[in-house]
Amino acid sequence: MIELSRVTHTFGKKTVIEDVDLSVRKGEVFGLLGPSGSGKTTLVRIMTGMIEPSEGTVWLREQQMPKRVLMKRFGYMAQEHALYQELTAKENLDFFASFYLRKKKKERIDYCLQLTKLTEDKDRIVSTFSGGMKRRLSLAIALVHDPEILILDEPTVGLDPVLRHEIWEEFHRLKNEGTTIFVTTHVMDEAEKCDRLAMLRDGRMIASGSPSEWKEELHVESIEDVFLHYGRRKV
Repeated sequence: MIELSRVTHTFGKKTVIEDVDLSVRKGEVFGLLGPSGSGKTTLVRIMTGMIEPSEGTVWLREQQMPKRVLMKRFGYMAQEHALYQELTAKENLDFFASFYLRKKKKERIDYCLQLTKLTEDKDRIVSTFSGGMKRRLSLAIALVHDPEILILDEPTVGLDPVLRHEIWEEFHRLKNEGTTIFVTTHVMDEAEKCDRLAMLRDGRMIASGSPSEWKEELHVESIEDVFLHYGRRKV
């Protein structure tokens, strides 16, 4: 569902993504791990067509990006809030849903509000929301059109543990229905919940595999130990 081949990207003279190959299968949760500044957000923007790579190719659903027709096929959540501050939460959802949905728009809006625990605040102006509430609304917007692919850049940052757990339960329900989910995270317990992982450092992919494969190969008990192991290795 997502395929990156020899992707490299530079800003001026600085190479921020270097020779990345990546494949994400249909109906799996794929996690991208990496410290701040490793290039995770740049790679996500390349996947969604927001940035064209300096070299290499990106495919979503076997179609080369960027391609506008694919916008309806995936939901994207950035680290930055792309919300209309003067509108209510419900009005924001209605606006974005209108690009994609004709039928069942109300049902999808209600579902996303409920999932992100915003039903009671749906009529509040977004400018009055806390950072965590804005984060939840951004996730609701990514989900509202029931996309085949979700590309989420640290979607649970700033959320309380109970809501994080509920959202990850929903991710796995969606996965079981065939949705492909690509998520960046630096939270180790979330990494454990992914089917497969890749690790990015200084713009280069340094490891990939399933959590269980990594732990077995390195004879460690947690993904945090795996992360520390690869973090100490020279690229």
